[in-house]
Amino acid sequence: MEQNPRWKNTALLVIGMQKDFIDDDGLARLPTGKAIVPNVIKAVEIARQRGILVVWVAREHDPQGRDIELFRRHWYSAGKVGPVIKGSRGAELIDDLAIKEGDYKLVKTRFSAFFATHLHSFLQSSGSGIDSLVIIGVQTPNCIRQTAFDAVALDYKSVTVIVDATASGTPEVQAANIIDMKNVKIAVPTLQEWCEADA
Repeated sequence: MEQNPRWKNTALLVIGMQKDFIDDDGLARLPTGKAIVPNVIKAVEIARQRGILVVWVAREHDPQGRDIELFRRHWYSAGKVGPVIKGSRGAELIDDLAIKEGDYKLVKTRFSAFFATHLHSFLQSSGSGIDSLVIIGVQTPNCIRQTAFDAVALDYKSVTVIVDATASGTPEVQAANIIDMKNVKIAVPTLQEWCEADA
């Protein structure tokens, strides 16, 4: 696909669209997660049409939960099977999404895709001079927000969160977090608005 010059410095981060977070039987299911799946699929399609680098950001944890936040360690204690264990079905992308040639997968163990990962160095050295990010996935007050705020702290020129391709536990939590992100100049378009923003 020939790259649209407007988007050559942009990457799409697709965060947490894994079976344990989205599927009905997911161990850490976000009830509102399924509703955004069609918009996530569409956003990925549009990104590929524009020649935007697609980065799949996934949580994967040690079976004993030794690399998860302290407040979540109980999920893995006393022989429990916790969510998104590396190599498990629950850690896989949902069935409607797939990593394709040219995409990139990044594994994280904390909210932010930048925390203790090589994401920033990868984006800087990917050959595209990426300075703009578009973020979708789950969930907004945790992984989406923290990644977006870290991108602002790292001086990415443009940070966008597509509001209807992200999900929170409740509409009120979603709205409050969108306000906070707007206040630090993160763009918060709908999917339709983002799709219509072309050269």
